[in-house]
Amino acid sequence: MVLTGGDSGIGRAVAIAFAREGADLLISYLDEHEDAEETQRWVEDAGRRCVLVPGDVAVPAHCRSIIDRAVAEFSRIDVLISNAAFQMTRNSVEEIPDEEWDTTMATNLDAFFHRTKAAIPHMRPGSAIIGSTSVNSDSPPPQLLPYNVTKAGIANMVGSLSQLLGPKGIRANSVAPGPIWTPLIPATMPEDQVRDFGSQTPLGRAGQPAELAPVYVMLASDEASYVSGARVAVTGGQPIL
Repeated sequence: MVLTGGDSGIGRAVAIAFAREGADLLISYLDEHEDAEETQRWVEDAGRRCVLVPGDVAVPAHCRSIIDRAVAEFSRIDVLISNAAFQMTRNSVEEIPDEEWDTTMATNLDAFFHRTKAAIPHMRPGSAIIGSTSVNSDSPPPQLLPYNVTKAGIANMVGSLSQLLGPKGIRANSVAPGPIWTPLIPATMPEDQVRDFGSQTPLGRAGQPAELAPVYVMLASDEASYVSGARVAVTGGQPIL
């Protein structure tokens, strides 16, 4: 399987869960080499292979090279999970630099398209594509405008992919996390927002990455063989549309 953003947070939890179910992985990550190597150790401790591919998924050619490497290592792609994401908090539209908007779109949305397009010829009937969306696409916090747009776009793309790829026997679904504790949160949010992160959910807390991982495994499994075009909420009770 191919997993982007697998060096930490949700991606690491997903990688470990799949390895424990018997999957070999190719993990794409930006430049956090120590984090990626830690994930690799977890996967290998589960008795599975883990190939690490650093690089910027905002570059279309790199997205294609990820797929090429996966095919070279494993001969095919059974599961493609797009999890890598970029976000920054801004208090007004005017504060958003053009470059930041472009980077968010390229990393979160464009890269999903480029990887999927490259992977399809190497996927057999029964294969699965899973995108990471967000509760933010339904209840968008204004300070995360570019991020919200990309997550709504991924949800829409998955809906289209499920219809386009159904005749090939390839399923496409997405997972919509609510507030989840990951390294992205303290790195991109003001301290006061970090302090209260997740407290607004009906369960009254943020989730942990390990609470998300089983949903990804389920969507990739034969038990979900008739599930396609779905978006599964893991939100602590926050509804999605």
